[in-house]
Amino acid sequence: MTYQQILYEVRDRIATVTLNRPERLNAWTDVMSQEVYDAMHAAAQDKTVRVIVLTGAGRAFCVGADIEGLAESDPKALATKLPRPFDMNRRADYQTRHTWHPAIGKPIIAMLNGATAGLGLVNALGCDVRFAAEDAVFTTAFARIGLSAEYGIAWMLARVVGHANALDLLLSGRKLGASEAQRLGLVNFVHPRDQLAKATYAYARELAEWCSPRSMRAIKQQVWEAPFLTLAEAVAMANRDMAIGSALPDFKEGLSAFLEKRRPGFADE
Repeated sequence: MTYQQILYEVRDRIATVTLNRPERLNAWTDVMSQEVYDAMHAAAQDKTVRVIVLTGAGRAFCVGADIEGLAESDPKALATKLPRPFDMNRRADYQTRHTWHPAIGKPIIAMLNGATAGLGLVNALGCDVRFAAEDAVFTTAFARIGLSAEYGIAWMLARVVGHANALDLLLSGRKLGASEAQRLGLVNFVHPRDQLAKATYAYARELAEWCSPRSMRAIKQQVWEAPFLTLAEAVAMANRDMAIGSALPDFKEGLSAFLEKRRPGFADE
């Protein structure tokens, strides 16, 4: 498929989706939104893909919505549901614009190579693990342009950095660097810019080569379902999946590989 505003590549069982408007610091547009979704859908359906990396071209990840296009956008479109939801998790919470990432049954790693603001931060929060360049800068931005916290970022951010920190970042719209973002738990790993890609893909390859795709799908679903479950419900969910998983070939293969000190040969999904 030909894309106008993103790049898509699959290598070593890793799909990379790159926001590709570097001259506009990858400002988000409706075209980009649809193309990212289509590429993610392709990665989700491709059995050769085990891990997905989302990043930006140039010196920014995404500075938020393209202001020129935002001024002309239809507010009613903000609540539009996706035309074809992903299969893993059919919960309505994860089937709307910019909240669909948890419904993909594969790990999504955000490689935040620079400025990450507004809608860019919304999409980064939807990812499962976040790597950042040490000179990256983050901001929610919404309050400073007269908007409320869009696309569920208030819900997502509070669960990532906590209630008080989320309010600080949303109310002030202040900028924070990568080291503070890591301290708050907003990002998992920080690396010098020239080492970011190497570190990110080393991690992605480790997941792709050493971890069961079925197990990663189940674990991802467990974590993203957790906010809606009691502890008893979460335990019941885990017990049901453990009973299923222990009877599947991946469990036998994983045990054998561990005992034989070799790389496992897990089945693709």
